[in-house]
Amino acid sequence: MADLNKFLPDEAFALDVEAADWRDAIRLAGRGLVNAGFTTDAYTDEMIGTVEKMGPYIVIAPGLALAHSRPSDAVLNTGLSWVRLSTPVEFGNKNNDPVSLVIGLAGRDENEHIEVMSAIASALTSKDKTAALADAKTPDDIRRVLGA
Repeated sequence: MADLNKFLPDEAFALDVEAADWRDAIRLAGRGLVNAGFTTDAYTDEMIGTVEKMGPYIVIAPGLALAHSRPSDAVLNTGLSWVRLSTPVEFGNKNNDPVSLVIGLAGRDENEHIEVMSAIASALTSKDKTAALADAKTPDDIRRVLGA
């Protein structure tokens, strides 16, 4: 199991924040990755560029976007950021919009990428855990739900 304290430190969280649109929401996720030392600002631009080029495929479930791009020199370490929006935004994915949770993912190598994804996947597919995540007040609360 991935160490979520390592991959999702306090600096990577932004809880109950406003985003003007999907680009702004991805910028917030990118800021969390930068603040935690996982990426440079260039990676945020790469994440936005990926959606501009390929569409809103990153909206992987109702209300949830997994913002990411390919591994690049802008990725310093594998990690996650967690942005819970106070007002959901539209990404243009008619099945899963609007989005209220944006998880930023930076993968340095394939093994860590898979390890981190498996650490959060079960929580994101469980209705009980999804509800608990929406109600969580602190980064510690969120990590506790993800690790449970």
